[in-house]
Parts: sequence; structure tokens; C-alpha cells
Amino acid sequence: MQPADVEDPLNLSMSLPTLSLTLNVIVLVPVVASLLADAAWTSAAYGPRSGARGVVLAVYIAILLASAALLIGPAPAAIAALLGVQVVYKLLTPLTVGTLRNPVVLSNLAIAALHLASLRCLLAAAR
Repeated sequence: MQPADVEDPLNLSMSLPTLSLTLNVIVLVPVVASLLADAAWTSAAYGPRSGARGVVLAVYIAILLASAALLIGPAPAAIAALLGVQVVYKLLTPLTVGTLRNPVVLSNLAIAALHLASLRCLLAAAR
């Protein structure tokens, strides 16, 4: 562990959070585009087009825009807030969807694991 007064010249404390934000963008661009286009696979994963699916789409767009903005102008506290909210909702999806067989639930759990590791890096760097 580095003392708080020693700099991180390679910015390693931000590597994992940057990966999390990048993954958000990589995953959400095609998902948002597919939901907007009502691609066939989205009905199986998200159900038929509905108001509820529109709300999910709006949340995804907000996460995508926030992730892109934080990649351009990193702010550790804002990154921690975004990832923290994502971890909570992603860990809740097996309970709210009622299955582990849904591909969205499975991807949410995998991404939550990465985001938890990123949060750990951010918290360690803040000490």
C-alpha cells in the first residue's frame, strides 16, 4: 500500500474505474441502439416495447452519457456515485426479475463485480 503523500505517477488508482466507465460505454451503445430500434433480441431480454422498458432505456442513456462525460473529465467522487448506484441496481436485478436465466441479469452481475472492484480502488485512493 502506498502512503497517502506518495503520488501515483501511472494513475493506477484510476485504471479500474476507467475500465468500468469504458465498459459502460461499450455495453450501452449497442444496447441503447437496439432498444431504440426495437431489435428482435430486445423483446426476449427486456420484454415487449412498453412504458417500463422506456424507463429502463432512459436510465441506460443517462448512465451512458454520465460514463462518457466522466471518461472525458474524470471526477473520482462522481465516478464512485455512478458506479455505486449501478452496483445496487445490478445486484437487485435477480430479485426484481425473478431469475438468473435472463441474459441481462447475468451481464448485470458480471459488470457489478467489476464495478465493485473499481469502487474499492476509488475508496482506497481517497484515504
